[in-house]
Amino acid sequence: MRVGKLPARKARILAVRYLGAGVVTLLFLFPVYWLFMISFKTPDEIYHVPPLWIPGQIQFSNYYVLFRDGDVLAILNSLIVSGVSSGIAIVLGTLCAYSLARFGTGGENLAMWIISQRMIPPIAVVFPIFLIYVYLGLVDGYFGLILLYTAFNLPYVIRMMRGYIVDVPLELEESALVDGLNRWEVIWKVVFPMVRPGLMATSVFTFVFAWNDFLFALVLTRTEVITFPVMLTHYFGGQSNFWAKIAAMSVLGTLPIFVAVSVMQRYLVRGISLGAVKG
Repeated sequence: MRVGKLPARKARILAVRYLGAGVVTLLFLFPVYWLFMISFKTPDEIYHVPPLWIPGQIQFSNYYVLFRDGDVLAILNSLIVSGVSSGIAIVLGTLCAYSLARFGTGGENLAMWIISQRMIPPIAVVFPIFLIYVYLGLVDGYFGLILLYTAFNLPYVIRMMRGYIVDVPLELEESALVDGLNRWEVIWKVVFPMVRPGLMATSVFTFVFAWNDFLFALVLTRTEVITFPVMLTHYFGGQSNFWAKIAAMSVLGTLPIFVAVSVMQRYLVRGISLGAVKG
């Protein structure tokens, strides 16, 4: 009898688990759905009581206003700043990580000191950085934000990539050196292909960190290089909020992250489970 009841009990447990997972998924997806629906609603539908779950008619006027007023340039600014800073951080951070992993540069203390710099609260350094940027004329420019985001993302990249590179068998590099490759060729032809999943996962997270930054962009930009998170705050007023613009801009600002994660999805799961998590 117990043998016969065991499969049924497991089936009930599995059904409860799937039901719980489905409920949790719906709870997390509902804000996304609601934001998406608001972006297609008219002002009357947004403030309608009771709430309208689906707009009466799909209309794109909220998105048209963003393009007409040039607000979408904030998303372009974020793409430029986040993409360039992430690329530079990945290249420099991977080379530094290789030096730490293979040559023991600075010993273990240097590696711990580098990652500790990522733990500095941004609010503690944003105003000294602002004063320095004012003196150097870097406020409200691409170069200033790219330089700052690169500096703040480098410790994370170095720490992650060091863990991935340590997991690459040293014998592979030694064999390549014996075959006549120089050190740069070993890094490019041996190390990079081996750590590609970790490299892609680190790139995505680095891009997201730069994309989501609000404090530095708020303090160090004015009118020329306003980023997506800062632009969103312009729609919140003391007496009213422009919910249609907020929803439409949020949808547009989420698309680059969605595309990046979708493209790199096959690398993410494998990448975050490699040596950096263990190390």
